[in-house]
Amino acid sequence: MKRVAFLHTVAALVDKFRALAGPALPNVEAFHMLDESLLQDLMRQCPVEGITRRLVTLVGLAVDAGAELVVFTCSSTSPLIDTARRCHQVPILKIDDPMAERAVRLGERIGVLCTTNSTVAPSSELLAHHAARLGQTVAVEAVLVDNAFAALQRGDRAEHDELVQAAAEKLAARTDVIMLAQASMAHLAEPLAARLPLPVLASPPILMEALRERLLQP
Repeated sequence: MKRVAFLHTVAALVDKFRALAGPALPNVEAFHMLDESLLQDLMRQCPVEGITRRLVTLVGLAVDAGAELVVFTCSSTSPLIDTARRCHQVPILKIDDPMAERAVRLGERIGVLCTTNSTVAPSSELLAHHAARLGQTVAVEAVLVDNAFAALQRGDRAEHDELVQAAAEKLAARTDVIMLAQASMAHLAEPLAARLPLPVLASPPILMEALRERLLQP
């Protein structure tokens, strides 16, 4: 049985991904590790070197636990994962890799909604990477939804959702596709796609599709 580690920086995502992985990845043993300090320090703009060392160490612990594939569910850690890939032989997947590739294939004008400042640059850079890899030209507009993540942290999901939806409606007027940059917004993808005249992408379901193809192939 293949073993996959999901590494999280937001506690609420542990249960979310446990629920997704069960039915999506039969005959795959998944386990979850949490380090909230990584995202907290990225948002505080602490020295990246120390955060990277901790992230690389976290991957090492997952490998020691038998992980054959490591999945990071935090968009903000994307640039640091490139360093971890050089330090470990086990495959390491960024949560947004499959979604960014799909966004590039869907349109030239890509809108990205972020609720933390630490996600804006990594998400934009990841889209540029996949566009270059596929030989595509894209224009990326990343929008930081002020106060949405703070609302979520204090348990006010209604305010978080209202702020994100309002930002999405404005962004839809000047883009071909909208990418929700963080898994914490994933529950809004379907209602937004039903209301807006363009695709709205969220990372968790697209990630699970990619993992099924990768892990369950003969």
